[in-house]
Formats: sequence, C-alpha cells, structure tokens
Amino acid sequence: MERDDRLTALRWVSERHRAVLVQQVEVRGSSPRESGARMVVDEHTCIGTIGGGHLELKAIEIAREMLRSGEMHAHVQQFALGPSLGQCCGGSVALRWSVLDPAAVDGWPEPQPLFHLQLHGAGHVGRAIARLLATLDVRVDWIDERESEFPGSLGERDWPSHITRRSSPVPEDEVRDAPSGGCYLVLTHSHDLDLRICEAVLRRDDFAYLGLIGSRSKRERFIHRLEAKGLSPQSLAWMTCPIGIDGIIGKQPEVVAVSVVAQLMRDAIRSRPLAAAAQPG
Repeated sequence: MERDDRLTALRWVSERHRAVLVQQVEVRGSSPRESGARMVVDEHTCIGTIGGGHLELKAIEIAREMLRSGEMHAHVQQFALGPSLGQCCGGSVALRWSVLDPAAVDGWPEPQPLFHLQLHGAGHVGRAIARLLATLDVRVDWIDERESEFPGSLGERDWPSHITRRSSPVPEDEVRDAPSGGCYLVLTHSHDLDLRICEAVLRRDDFAYLGLIGSRSKRERFIHRLEAKGLSPQSLAWMTCPIGIDGIIGKQPEVVAVSVVAQLMRDAIRSRPLAAAAQPG
C-alpha cells in the first residue's frame, strides 16, 4: 500500500538509512504502472513497486550498484517494454534513480483515499471485508453495536490507521456525520438495524454507493418498507442488493468479501450524487 511505503521511506530518512528512490517519471503507451509510481531500494530489501518483471529487477540492480559504488548521482534512463526485458507491453517508460533524502520524500505526495466507506457490521463477512480493505488506500469507519465483535488485531499486526473501529449504540446516527460522496456497506446482525441504516443513507442526497447484504427477496421487502416511509423509487434504485460482482461462486465470508470489494473498487469512485428525489415528498 502506497501509504505504508511512504511512511517507511520517511522512517528510513529519519534514521539516515542508505537507500535509492526509483521513480517512473514518464510513460508512453502501455506499461504495468502509471507515471509517478515509486519504489525504494536498499542493500537487502525494497518497498513499493514499479510493476514487477524484468524492468523492476533491472531497476533494483542499478539501484544496488549505486549503493555499492557510492555513485549516488541522480539520473534518468529510458526503457522499451519489449523483448529485451522479456515484456510485451509495447510501451516505454523512463525511470529516475536518486538518493533517498528529505527532498525526495517531500516530493512524494501522500496518497489520497480512493473512497471513504462506512462499514456497518463486524460479523464474519464484515471482518473479511475489513481485512481486504486494510491493504488498500481507502478510509474506513467500521461500526457495530457490539464492541466485542471487533477483532483485536490483524493477524500478527495491529489494524492500520486508515481503518477506525467504533462501537455505537445507534449506528444509524453515524450516517449523519459521514462526509459527502461517501460509500456505505450494510451487513449487520439485524435486519431491522439494516433497514434503519439504509433509510438514513437514502435520506442523504450525496452518497456514492450503498450496498446491502442479502437476497433479492430481502431487497424487495426493504423497498416495500422504505417506500412506506416516503422514499421514492428513484432514490431506492441506488440501493445495491444483493452485493458483489456477478460470476463469483461461493458463500464463504472470504469469497463474498472478494466479490464485494471488487464491486466497491469498480463502482464507488464514480460518486454520482442522488437526485433531489431522494428526499421524502
């Protein structure tokens, strides 16, 4: 995750750790990574990636030769992504090598979250989704009525700072404080609570995505009850249920999580606000 890579680079600079910053400064045609992709290389390890493959191996080799020789002058080299590198992307890239120093990190922008998500529910599927989101540059408020349901750690390490776990006696009230353009996943232990959270989200006119776990019959029941509360068919059309992309078979929490996170990555960043019809008439 780029946020973690940048934090490691900052720590290395503060510790005066000798390392080389490799940055992809130009892309023409197809390439595995975009312009601006970075990696940091020291004598034994590297953080980040410029796309893998023979290009990355070559970049690491050049960086380590700089460290061995002490020749730490910045330089740029062009590479065609063709047979000489065992790649067939067809494009070309320019890479820049430079010493990792405070100026290099200052020029490394802090990654912006792809989206802000309220994840309601800390059951099996909620936990599996949170584990996947822990590896992505997103902002997650993970909410449940039950403090005891949140896992204390992520395997052998703590939960990253971009995932905030919060117990709330009235989870639907948390919706009011969420930023505009946000996303919501609703998968609590209670259908009544699911309904209250969905209603709170649908009464906003500024969200990007609302996903509700459940079957098509659950969706139909919710639509009937929400229409009775004054919500229009136009606003209810923005509620995604069932959630997850088509074609992935399996109901294990981890399988469901992969499908749901893929849908989030595809749909959430589109951030299309609801029409004013989202408000009750």
